[in-house]
Amino acid sequence: MLTIALPKGALLKESIAYFQQVGLNFDALLEPDNRQLQVVSRDGVARALLVRAQDVPVYVQYGQAQLGIVGYDVLREKTPHVAQLADLGFGRCRLSVAVKATSPYRSARDLPPHCRVASKFVRCANAFFQELDVPVDIVPLYGSVELGPLTGMAEAIVDLVSTGRTLKENGLVELEQIFTSTAYLIAHPRSYRLNIAGLGHYVKCLEGYRNRMEGRASA
Repeated sequence: MLTIALPKGALLKESIAYFQQVGLNFDALLEPDNRQLQVVSRDGVARALLVRAQDVPVYVQYGQAQLGIVGYDVLREKTPHVAQLADLGFGRCRLSVAVKATSPYRSARDLPPHCRVASKFVRCANAFFQELDVPVDIVPLYGSVELGPLTGMAEAIVDLVSTGRTLKENGLVELEQIFTSTAYLIAHPRSYRLNIAGLGHYVKCLEGYRNRMEGRASA
């Protein structure tokens, strides 16, 4: 049976809609009273695992799932050994550097040497500031990162931004965008190569659907 890792949170609804286009229906995961972490598609040919977004590539890398959908931000941070098959285009957001609106800094290069930057994207943040040749101390935070500058723990944060509303409501402003993130279709490399559980058929159908959607968007 084909197993697919789906991310909890913002990408879940569109991920389920995406697989529905190729006949795999996992909408039971969207039911308000659902507490199941795995469901079988209505036709019984595939199974979906509901996991934290950061864990999607882990399940795929170790072969417990042959396919998965996850944000590019997670792939950049985790650098898993998975096959990145397609940029699906939805779930668009950006990883950005932000500071207090009252801060004197106007770019990431203005930050003082060895200042503290709060982020759950430790690898991405380190790589960005190393490329700028700006030495900073990354403070790992995994919830309410915006509190870092507000409490004086950090001068800046590196976090995902969608509309910018959360930053604005907490008195923060973006300095720079590091990269844009969208949802990606990923696969277990060996399963993809050997076409286990008919994986190739579904990937071909999913890519065809994506191409049709891109064609409509550009028309």
